Amino acid sequence: MTETIHISAPGRVNLIGDHTDYTGGLVMPMTLDARTTVVGQANPSQMWNLISLDEPVSLSIELPIQDPSSVLPRWGRYVAGVLFELGQLGIEVPGFTGEISTTIPIGSGLSSSAALEIAIARTALSIAHVELPDTDIALLCQRAEHIASGVPCGIMDQLCIAIGQPNAATLIDCHTLEVQHIAMPDEIEVVTRFISHRTLAGSEYSDRVADCQNIEGIIGPLRLARISDAENIADQRLSRRARHVITENQRVRDFASALSQKDFRTAGELMVASHASLANDYETSNEAMDQAVKTMMNEPGFLGARMTGGGFGGCIVGIRHRT
Repeated sequence: MTETIHISAPGRVNLIGDHTDYTGGLVMPMTLDARTTVVGQANPSQMWNLISLDEPVSLSIELPIQDPSSVLPRWGRYVAGVLFELGQLGIEVPGFTGEISTTIPIGSGLSSSAALEIAIARTALSIAHVELPDTDIALLCQRAEHIASGVPCGIMDQLCIAIGQPNAATLIDCHTLEVQHIAMPDEIEVVTRFISHRTLAGSEYSDRVADCQNIEGIIGPLRLARISDAENIADQRLSRRARHVITENQRVRDFASALSQKDFRTAGELMVASHASLANDYETSNEAMDQAVKTMMNEPGFLGARMTGGGFGGCIVGIRHRT
């Protein structure tokens, strides 16, 4: 009897450090209890046949994948991108028949696409009887996301989902890919709230990546830059963008230190400052997100709140004293 494969991957919420990963900066996300799950069996054909319990149209694609970006339905492009990248590594994956389900709200900014990619990659590797290190899986899935969505995302989502641990934040150096797991203190809880649907494809996310590439052409690597470097950029828009990335990297360092010392007031203040920087210098927030952060901060027990993820909609995240 053919073995039934059952593999899942969590979503992620980013506590602090947004729009820093694609310049090799610092981020501090954590995995969620919500997960994307793949269940099914290998088949002797060269076909991957998948139904989604959350999407109306099923997926049927033949291996080897030629052009992942043209696959329909669109959610299937993330699957095809992963299978294409595995083929690029010379890994021969058999056919598969199965179903996908998720408890991660789609379009919420909680990395449902990256969770799907990691779950598909681990499913494919399992039926191919091949092992890859978690970091290699994350990098493969990042490449798949670029192909599937056309969005030049950084490594944060895929690496956190691939390597994160329950009840711990994942401090990632996106240049070295060094990871440090930091246990979340029992005294506080993380609260995530969905505000509005969003997709990074077609948003201004790619514009921000291009801005950072232009900035680095002027002052060098942003991960090594200082505030004085940002102030010396003549273009005021680029100067603001640089200021956000430079100060956000420092906020990640300070937030990790504050959590380790159980200085929750400072940690909360850093989250609020991060949101202000994303809203004003990086311009990735909107009126609904700003109001949601203000509302959360006016509720009893909350120490900090901010938008989370790529922005332009999605979720906010806050920390509060556990009751």
